[in-house]
Amino acid sequence: MSKRELKKYVAQLTKEQLEEQVLELYEKFSPVKVYYNFVFNPKEETLLQEAKLKVSHEYFPIRNPGRKSKPRAKMRRSVAQKFIKHFILLGVDPFIVADLMLYAIEIAQTYADENPIKSETFYKSMFNSFEQATTFCVSNGIFTDFKARIVKIAEETNQQKWQNRFEFETVIDKFSIS
Repeated sequence: MSKRELKKYVAQLTKEQLEEQVLELYEKFSPVKVYYNFVFNPKEETLLQEAKLKVSHEYFPIRNPGRKSKPRAKMRRSVAQKFIKHFILLGVDPFIVADLMLYAIEIAQTYADENPIKSETFYKSMFNSFEQATTFCVSNGIFTDFKARIVKIAEETNQQKWQNRFEFETVIDKFSIS
């Protein structure tokens, strides 16, 4: 069904029929419920803190009481990406989305500073995140608000001697950030 056909169909419904359908959608489909819960109670700061906590646990997992071995860091970029995609879909403030995007890179850098990483995919993944975050900030007109953090991330790749640190510098040059 096209959007035009949907508009025509909705226009034919009575107010009661429309209310009934919206309630049915709310009950049947979890994404609709999540959307309406966010629209009527947008606790963006709470969502951000929960997301940051889960992202940080990817690199610094919490030890469960009674467990003898130290939990292993999973370092999955996909965890942060799911939150970012979800936030964008909900229409969360771009400042909060950008904050999470940069936080995910910063926490990975903190981990990399303390633990040697040999995986080339880790560095490539972090670069993709960096490029995505920078582009997001520029396209949403909030780049100047995050410029210091973006530059600091690029500088940290140099300090840690990441194998792709020059690619980060290229992004900096591309947006004339220096």
